[in-house]
Amino acid sequence: MLLQHSSPQAMANGETVMASAEIPATPELVLAALVTDEVERWWGSADTYRMTGWTADLRVGGYWSVTVRTAGGMRLPASGRFLEVETPRRVVQTRIYNWDHPTLGRHETTVAYLLEPVGGGTRLTICHGGFAGFADAAAEHADGWARVLGWLQGYLDAGRRVAA
Repeated sequence: MLLQHSSPQAMANGETVMASAEIPATPELVLAALVTDEVERWWGSADTYRMTGWTADLRVGGYWSVTVRTAGGMRLPASGRFLEVETPRRVVQTRIYNWDHPTLGRHETTVAYLLEPVGGGTRLTICHGGFAGFADAAAEHADGWARVLGWLQGYLDAGRRVAA
């Protein structure tokens, strides 16, 4: 049975962002797309930004980093540590922008990826917390996660994933 995925959904309550989408791939493939250098193949678009220079040590306490290259050519680094790694069902990591983000500054947040097998694919739920006192940043990140989940759906749905 093929997964009939719906549009990604995302919302923020001022402190936490929740986003969810059904992705037409196994949890293992979805997780690989999220936490390996595969992010450079799909995360972003020519008119927004692209992810470059992804590195990650996928283990509890392991470090990850990436550079966001904007459409205007700016290079904006981000990084964090993995807090929980239960592949392929759950990964929790910290995230900090290593530059002065307009609505979040250099405030550290926590992103949890929760993956659940569903008929023909995976339900991916993202819980992005740590926005207390940064309601504008939470709303902005909700919009961003909906966009990112749409990119991920399109990437894996089109079968463009190349084995790493």
